[in-house]
Amino acid sequence: MRYLPHTDTEIKEMLAVTGHDQLEDLFTHIPEECRYQGEVDLPEQLSEWALSDHFQSLGTHNSASSTKAVLLGAGSYSHNIPEIVPSLIGRSEFLTAYTPYQPEMAQGTLQGIFEYQTLTARLLGMEVANASMYDGASALAEAILMALRIARKKRTIAISTAIHPRYREVVRSYLQAGSFTIIELPLTKDGRTDLSGLQDIDDLAAVALQSPNFFGVVEDLATAADTIHDIKALFISCFSEPFAYGLFRNPGACGADIVCGEGQSFGMSQSFGGPGLGMFACRTKNQRTIPGRVVGETVDVDGKRGYVLTLSTREQHIRREKATSNICSNQGICALTAAAYMASLGGTGLRRVAKLNYDKADYLKKGMVQAGAKLLFSAPTFNEFALTFPNDFEPARKRLLDKGIIAGMGLGSFYKEYEGAYLFCATETASKAVLDAVIKEVQS
Repeated sequence: MRYLPHTDTEIKEMLAVTGHDQLEDLFTHIPEECRYQGEVDLPEQLSEWALSDHFQSLGTHNSASSTKAVLLGAGSYSHNIPEIVPSLIGRSEFLTAYTPYQPEMAQGTLQGIFEYQTLTARLLGMEVANASMYDGASALAEAILMALRIARKKRTIAISTAIHPRYREVVRSYLQAGSFTIIELPLTKDGRTDLSGLQDIDDLAAVALQSPNFFGVVEDLATAADTIHDIKALFISCFSEPFAYGLFRNPGACGADIVCGEGQSFGMSQSFGGPGLGMFACRTKNQRTIPGRVVGETVDVDGKRGYVLTLSTREQHIRREKATSNICSNQGICALTAAAYMASLGGTGLRRVAKLNYDKADYLKKGMVQAGAKLLFSAPTFNEFALTFPNDFEPARKRLLDKGIIAGMGLGSFYKEYEGAYLFCATETASKAVLDAVIKEVQS
């Protein structure tokens, strides 16, 4: 069988080598009080094909199987993926290649990562990009740790409350074991981060903002950079939708010191929540403190171009106490996917898709406001926006769900003060018919 390759004879031979008579003996070292007593209530076994049919029948209960559109946003976005991307990434040279420890065996993978770093650095307006991280949340946490290493004795971090709530949870998990202080910055009435209190914070190592933030609001990064640098702190800019930088000035051009975020939009399907891609870039002066790995270009003894791991700051490569990161995988296939996606679109294509995203979301936003909804914040937005309604939106939301349209994510579970407000998103995948259906449902 596919999943149980060992015969009874082979199992007995292995047990004889370990000095045991039966499989249960392998667990005798576990204290009796720690073992489960009794029989596990499991259904009767199924054949491989019956099990496959069973899971397919369970899948029909997922609303996504008959969904026309998902207009939620909040860190995961639906985008069209050119067929060239899965076709290229599905090649065995990339899909099965493991971590490139040996450059003589993995030139293709190393070159792919090098190209990804180049494209990422250009997109974000930075000088150095690493070989990617797990996702946007872990990238932000690693960026904050990096800032603390650079700031040395400073132990305080300020982060905007408009940063994705899940990202902030990961940051707190990373820092909880250390003697660090996390200060959350409030929002102004227009939905941007209020930086007026930074002058009163002592021992401040860095300030982290997200743009577009969790509510889709575009932060004034250039002004923020000036304010943050005036108090001698580092500026960390994060994102969950990199397409914004196809339309707006990138964080590097605005003065950010470290830029990080989620790259799922670049060629990766939403896939019920994962996997993601942590994009990470910084200035050259800080490259020695960057987490993860950096692939560099060199030449071999014959003068031919080649690629190697230029920096490897993970605990697998150097002494643990000297490591700057414990990220144990760079999600290499995801980085290669993003590289193939960015290369297939090019700068012009990226701008076109970004503009289409902006226009679709703006069309929905204006239509919803004309239908009676009210904007939660007045600042410019990209892709997504938050609304309140004169009446309960839930009945309309359920009617839309019956039509296969998932529209509006309640903000109350993340922000108690915004109970009754909903976050909407529209990308290039949303048709005008779907957007009009949502607007019509609100009008009724």
